[in-house]
Amino acid sequence: MKIGSATVAGLCVLAASAFTDAFQPAALVKARASTRSLSIAPLQVATEPEIASHMDSESVVVPVGKFADKPFNKVMAANRSEISVRIMRACTELNMGTVAIYGYEDRYSQHRWGADQSFMLEKEESATPISAYLDIAQIIDIAKKNGAEAIHPGYGFLSENPDFAQACKDSGIEFVGPTVENLNTFSDKTSARAAAIEAGVPVVPGSAGALNSAEEVEAFVEEYGLPVILKAAMGGGGKGMRVIKKKEDIAELFESASSEALSSFGDGSVFVEKFIDRPRHIEVQIIGDGTGNVVHLYERDCSVQRRHQKVIEMAPAWSLPDELRAELHKYALDLTSRANYKNAGTVEFLIESATMKPYFIEVNPRIQVEHTVTEEVTGIDIVKAQLRIAAGATLEEAGLIQENISARGVAIQSRVTTENPEKDFAPDTGKYIIPSICSTGFGILPLLIINVSYVRYNFCIPSLCWMRYSYGRYWIFGYDCYSLLRFYAL
Repeated sequence: MKIGSATVAGLCVLAASAFTDAFQPAALVKARASTRSLSIAPLQVATEPEIASHMDSESVVVPVGKFADKPFNKVMAANRSEISVRIMRACTELNMGTVAIYGYEDRYSQHRWGADQSFMLEKEESATPISAYLDIAQIIDIAKKNGAEAIHPGYGFLSENPDFAQACKDSGIEFVGPTVENLNTFSDKTSARAAAIEAGVPVVPGSAGALNSAEEVEAFVEEYGLPVILKAAMGGGGKGMRVIKKKEDIAELFESASSEALSSFGDGSVFVEKFIDRPRHIEVQIIGDGTGNVVHLYERDCSVQRRHQKVIEMAPAWSLPDELRAELHKYALDLTSRANYKNAGTVEFLIESATMKPYFIEVNPRIQVEHTVTEEVTGIDIVKAQLRIAAGATLEEAGLIQENISARGVAIQSRVTTENPEKDFAPDTGKYIIPSICSTGFGILPLLIINVSYVRYNFCIPSLCWMRYSYGRYWIFGYDCYSLLRFYAL
């Protein structure tokens, strides 16, 4: 398996994180009671009883009434790979049945075998593997025929698609995510900018809406100058993003960004913003119940990125000034409460390095890959909270009360990206199976994740690896799993 330079960053996390405990913000650190200390030596894998005992003692979420257990009878995970496994584990722990869908290329993937029921998605022979997971009609049909009361979209694919959420609603199926109105506002990043401006949240100078031609980009550049950045209006994850530093590159990069956005999200709309060089990327995790009541679960620092994709995420953002931290929390709550936001979401900001001035960039109206580090420091299972909210729970009924939520310790997630240095570090699928240390339960992700060439095609997300320094100790274990856990859990 060829591994690129991001691997080095991942392997450095263990050493770098040793310094974070000394620099945690005073406002986020609570005295550790001796009864809560764990007898886990550094670099030692925690056992299931130790993890369960520890997390139970830290948990602040106490759901009440009918939402404490089994919000639905059966839930479909309308996604693939590790997020589907994550969803199904939460459902199983809440005593709910699970339904998986998979494309032909994913027929050996763990998410297929981990569900109570699984169904292969049909597609045209000439269609891409991704297209099967974007087939709204087929997904809804499978859910209805097999008694799924709710659909969790995960992240990517249809997770931010208001048409999918509307189709679920029209079919009497609960969409485990924001409302259609929320998605219409926040899945389109240009309308999200407008909502932020109305809420008094500062934004990066950018186009008022989606752009239709390279000429419109040129007009923006004439007014604001270079560099600028093109972004997909209807998606995230670094897809459809291009930094323009030369006028002669505008036409080519506009077509490239639009094409990638179309293939990734089914919508080629892009918009333009002034490019802020070397900012800090801070995101605030929020959960709302659709009534205007929203809580934050503190923030994550996602500043270390590779090709506009996050490589290292840390919760909380330990060196952020407390005043700025509180300001970001307020902006996030103001924006989402005005919109009566429902379910989990992330409000993202760029912090200009020289001035420490924050700029809103987007709301991701879905769960994110890095939700795990927030779960680590807050003790809150975000996926279970999503399911309870979707079933009709208020924040109080879901056990989410702001004054009871705190961040303890530091959690770090590091992604190891597989790249081929012989091909200008292009994403690579890998050829070998590497054993990993696997466990299960709250706060667990596999220690090592691998690529397998005949299953993991180029459209797949690169493999990941997690290591954490949390509660003053090293924790080496995993949370969910990518494909083929049955092969590498040796």
